[in-house]
Amino acid sequence: MWFFTGWRPATPEKVRKYDRLVFDVTYNTWHGDQQAFSSAWPSIGFNSSLYFDIPLTKYNTVSLGTGLSHGLFRVQHKEWFAVDPTHTYTDLIPANGNNVYKRVLLGGNSLSIPFELRFRGKNWKHFKMHFGVRVGYELNLFSKSFSEGQDGIEIIKNFDFPDVHRLLYSTHVRLGNRNWAFYASYSLNPIFSNRESARLNLIQMGLSISLF
Repeated sequence: MWFFTGWRPATPEKVRKYDRLVFDVTYNTWHGDQQAFSSAWPSIGFNSSLYFDIPLTKYNTVSLGTGLSHGLFRVQHKEWFAVDPTHTYTDLIPANGNNVYKRVLLGGNSLSIPFELRFRGKNWKHFKMHFGVRVGYELNLFSKSFSEGQDGIEIIKNFDFPDVHRLLYSTHVRLGNRNWAFYASYSLNPIFSNRESARLNLIQMGLSISLF
């Protein structure tokens, strides 16, 4: 698939295209009203992206990447979220000794359009650096609370957040060699849009694999 160029043949110097189907496996945390890296290790997210790789130079050492991405994030934490009585903003309630929940997580699904400026070496086993931004839409935001019940683990799932920040915009970077790379992303918008809500910006760090 490195040599697939679409309907029209490419020039020999630009025939190879890279990083068009990319998967990111990430550890998710946030910062703002909560300290970064305080979330539990099972806070795992997953991004899948389909890109067009657009060469800008001979041998495709510099290119643009754009396409479509789906993102899933999950943050496991000790607090829980509560909507105020007027149903306008969302509070983050600190954990205490009376917490009835075994564990709590916040998650969400999104679709976005990524834009990347890509630098790489000439050879197919190349070092690469990708600098990008994403603009997207939050499809849903949910919380899951797990507690011990008489019949085993009880799960409460909640989608009722009144002030979800639907418009997403973030920056990201990939540094690596050929198929593998270190990935990091920072969300420029908070998860909740109301000024009275908990201020939390999503951070993702992990590994990327490019299949072709």
